[in-house]
Amino acid sequence: MGCAISGLAESAGLAEKIVRDHDAGGRGGGQHPNQDQIDMIKESWKVIRDDIAKVGIIVFVSVMSFIEKSVARLDQLERLEALAVELGKSHYHYSAPPKYYDYVGAEFISAVQPILKDRWTAELEEAWKTLFQYVTCLMKQGYKEADRQNHAAVSPKERADKRNTAL
Repeated sequence: MGCAISGLAESAGLAEKIVRDHDAGGRGGGQHPNQDQIDMIKESWKVIRDDIAKVGIIVFVSVMSFIEKSVARLDQLERLEALAVELGKSHYHYSAPPKYYDYVGAEFISAVQPILKDRWTAELEEAWKTLFQYVTCLMKQGYKEADRQNHAAVSPKERADKRNTAL
């Protein structure tokens, strides 16, 4: 009914839809937002930023910082891509696996939708989903790069030793 737990089911459902859309090659899976979406995201961000205290309670401050940086770089895709790939690499180093990345966008959307009220449209939702699918794809790429680099830095003998110690 309005409690935090009932909202989790909605968020999980949205996250599952984003993952399905992404896995099925749906709109936005790994593609950057188009210009209309960029404009909608920037406009809605101005409203969200003004009411950031409410959103901050629901979404971690570090996530909000990343979103702020992402919105600021929407017109500079090289910088946005580098930011997201680096974030994915850092997630590898503190063992935050990619399987959870898709849920962040869904949680963010659930948190900001009530703030934007009548400004929230299906097109704006699609724009934000596209942004999150795009950066999530890049973060996963960064995570994989860090994984490859880590495995390349370890000799085959050391890898064998590490596997044996886990037994």
